[in-house]
Amino acid sequence: MDTIPFEIAETAHSLRREFDRRAAPLGVTRAQWRALAWVGREPGLRQVELADHLDIEPITLCRIVDRLEEGGLVERRRDPEDRRAWRLHLTDKGEPLVEQLRMLAGQMSRDAFAGVAPETIELLRKSLAQVRENLSTNISPKRISA
Repeated sequence: MDTIPFEIAETAHSLRREFDRRAAPLGVTRAQWRALAWVGREPGLRQVELADHLDIEPITLCRIVDRLEEGGLVERRRDPEDRRAWRLHLTDKGEPLVEQLRMLAGQMSRDAFAGVAPETIELLRKSLAQVRENLSTNISPKRISA
C-alpha cells in the first residue's frame, strides 16, 4: 500500500510526458496547454484562480498568459466587479487549438487505458475521488509512532 502514491505519481508523470510528446507539433508547452485547458473549461476564469488551479505563482502565470495573449490564443478582460483583476477568455484562434488538445487528450486516454475494462476504469475513478476527498478533509494528520 505504501507504494501506491509513488505509482500514481509515476503514472501521472507518464501521462504528462506522453501528452507533451503528442502536443509538441501543435506548438504549445505543457504550461501553455494546461492554462488553455482550464480557460477552455472555465471561460472568464480570473488569473489568480487559474494560478491556483495550476499550482503556480501568479507572476509565473502572468508570463504564460502574456505569451498566450501575444500568440492570439487568449485575451484578458477586466473583471467588472474588481478592476484590479483580469478574466481570461479564449480567442477565435484559441478555441480550435483547445479543441485539438481535447481530441488529442481523448485519443491518448483511449490508448493509455486500452485493455482495461470499463468497470475497472469506473472503480479507479471512484477510488481516486475518494482519495482526494480523504486528503481534502483530513484536518489533523495521524502521527506516526516511532
